[in-house]
Amino acid sequence: MSVLAGFASALANGSVQVVDLTNRLSADTPTLRLPEPFANLIDFSLEEVSAYNEPGPFWKHHNIHTGEHIGTHLDAPVHWISGKDGHDVSTIPPARLVGPAVVIDVCDEVAEDPDFLLDVSHIEAWEDEHGTLPDNGWLLLRTGWDRFADDKEACLNADETGSHTPGVTAEAAEWLATQRPISGFGVETVGIDAGRGAELDPPFAAHYHLLGNDKYGLTSLQNLALLPPTGAVIVVAPLPIVGGTGSPARVFALIEKV
Repeated sequence: MSVLAGFASALANGSVQVVDLTNRLSADTPTLRLPEPFANLIDFSLEEVSAYNEPGPFWKHHNIHTGEHIGTHLDAPVHWISGKDGHDVSTIPPARLVGPAVVIDVCDEVAEDPDFLLDVSHIEAWEDEHGTLPDNGWLLLRTGWDRFADDKEACLNADETGSHTPGVTAEAAEWLATQRPISGFGVETVGIDAGRGAELDPPFAAHYHLLGNDKYGLTSLQNLALLPPTGAVIVVAPLPIVGGTGSPARVFALIEKV
């Protein structure tokens, strides 16, 4: 049996399972909110064109209105000034969008401090136990934040000082971008930087370092609790928007049934 035939058989018999890591996309989906004077993207909405009626007697269809970086979405390098000469979302090589996925679980730390930042020492400690981050892999940060998938206010966790959500330090962002051969970094929050990422040096260091080094970001992931620390494969499927800086994406993980 060929490798692909064996894979198809494993999917059919359930020995390989598909886990959906995508948040549902609607007008109520939590999205990033930038403070003034910065401009925000529009939220997702549907506009009915026909619904089995005079404009379309046998069909129903809609126009969709959305920003690129809404819901579970991919950040392409051109999203950030450091990657402005890099790939747009339509030119990212497909092979970079499929690869091994590893999960670092910091739920306990985030429960104690919603502003928790993953540092290089945390990643190295994880590698001591599980091995070096894989080539063409995706590092997924499990924080427990997916429990706010249907709650805009709780997801942003904002007060008069700003948004309080977890992320990575500037040092960890640069280290991941330059010292490990990963394809991307995924989070359960609405952006790959922490809520107070503007306070880092450089500001929004995850965007700056990762996108500037041809790594890609994934946000608003769900169900990371169902994935093992290692051994999963991720499939990231954005819309190939020509010139797009990002796109809503359907994201799946493939795991072996234990």
